[in-house]
Amino acid sequence: MTEAESKKPAGVGETLGQAGATVKDGIVDSLKGLGEIEGQMVTVARNTVGHALQATGSAATETINVSRDVIRGAIKASEEVGTGLIVTTKNVAKGIILGVADVGGDVQQAATQLLKGAVNGAAEVGGDVAKVAQGALSGVLEAAEQLGGNLGVTAKAAVGGAIDAAGTLGHSAVRAVTDILVGAVGGVKEVACAAWPKSAEPSAPPAKTEAAPEKESTRAKKPAGEKA
Repeated sequence: MTEAESKKPAGVGETLGQAGATVKDGIVDSLKGLGEIEGQMVTVARNTVGHALQATGSAATETINVSRDVIRGAIKASEEVGTGLIVTTKNVAKGIILGVADVGGDVQQAATQLLKGAVNGAAEVGGDVAKVAQGALSGVLEAAEQLGGNLGVTAKAAVGGAIDAAGTLGHSAVRAVTDILVGAVGGVKEVACAAWPKSAEPSAPPAKTEAAPEKESTRAKKPAGEKA
């Protein structure tokens, strides 16, 4: 009995060891595969954007349009293939910035236009605008780091573009984009505060300032009428 008992645990141990090794190898292989897929996303976006901008002859004016179209395609691809939206957007955004750099475009300007295009593209196809903005920002920063650019300046340029584009979609979109980008990069709150007043000021203040003078003027007129 003791021999049988000693043999069973050994067999179980070997089986569990093999299972653990199989799972480990499977995870490593899947991660390697994911890395290859992400690399391909970057390459496809980079080449596509580079060729498109060369054809138009103006990276400065066409980056926003190209970014919008490419991001829309990326969102649809993530839905069909099942790749995470943030991961897909990140790699495509990275490819876009590298593509712009390949044709001699301004990376910081491209970062602003890319986020505008990404937000607009997501809204057009019914995608999650905030998640797309988050993924795009991450990709922009990875590309900027690879190119040796100023990450702080590039990040603020990108965030400004995202909030500016979200502002055309309404207050809720601005809040969603701002909330998800806060913490992702320093200075987001400052950029958001600079963008908010443009859309927030016109509605509230006038009603409050006009109501008070009217009450005061009616009180002033009654005594004047009584004397007469």
